[in-house]
Amino acid sequence: MSKGFRLLRVEYIFSVLVPCLLCIYLNNYDIIKHLWILAGFSFYAITGNTLNDAIDMKDPNEKETLERVKGYQRKEILMLSIASFILGTMCFWNIFVKNVLLAIYLVVIIILVIFYCKFKSLVIINHIILGASHIFLPWFMIKINAGEIIFNALPYLSISEWLVLAAVASVAFTGQMLHELIDGDSLSKLTPKKSQVVIWIASIISLIIGILSIIITQYVLFLPIIIFPIGILYIFRKPRSDLLGRYSLKDTGIILGNLIFVYIIILIIAT
Repeated sequence: MSKGFRLLRVEYIFSVLVPCLLCIYLNNYDIIKHLWILAGFSFYAITGNTLNDAIDMKDPNEKETLERVKGYQRKEILMLSIASFILGTMCFWNIFVKNVLLAIYLVVIIILVIFYCKFKSLVIINHIILGASHIFLPWFMIKINAGEIIFNALPYLSISEWLVLAAVASVAFTGQMLHELIDGDSLSKLTPKKSQVVIWIASIISLIIGILSIIITQYVLFLPIIIFPIGILYIFRKPRSDLLGRYSLKDTGIILGNLIFVYIIILIIAT
């Protein structure tokens, strides 16, 4: 396989597809009916990855990005971003003709992603933006596409579904914090002690939400979700100032995310 495929960073696609697939599984939806949304988000994930690289490659401190795009010009990376955006838009077009409301939600997602790419230095706020664009809104789009709408604009979610969604979002929130410390982004601007406190608070909240969601919803199959905050709590058992550039730790998190991705696909197929 061409080394150029590294530019697409397809290993990150799980971050937006996992919420969609979880929504499909919890509600026992027919995955085929939501295939255009899944395909669209897959192409849009590549769009976000390549756009992010096109922005970051101007920063000499972004060593991982510069290594990945070595030998490529910025216009070539942008061409990949534009091409994947067009392909994703064509996929989404097949559902927009049936429900314009979905187009509005998608536009909001696009705006949030662009804002995140341009202002990654915003501590905490950027995590909220990323959670909304990668978890909540894709989940809402699946619900709306399934016809579960209230007030002609909002998706209907049961209490148990809100709990699972909150658990997924909180786990992603803490994982992204670790991701940023490795990359030297916003959270790395804090002192090691302050970043430890922030991550401990976020991880404990994530752990509590995860345990409560499993107990209340009785979804024992989601037990693996609590592994992530426990692991992050262990990593930050003391203030860390040595995480910058620890890409092996980051890769481990990505691999775990993809294993969860495969696990959810198996759950859908099995049921």
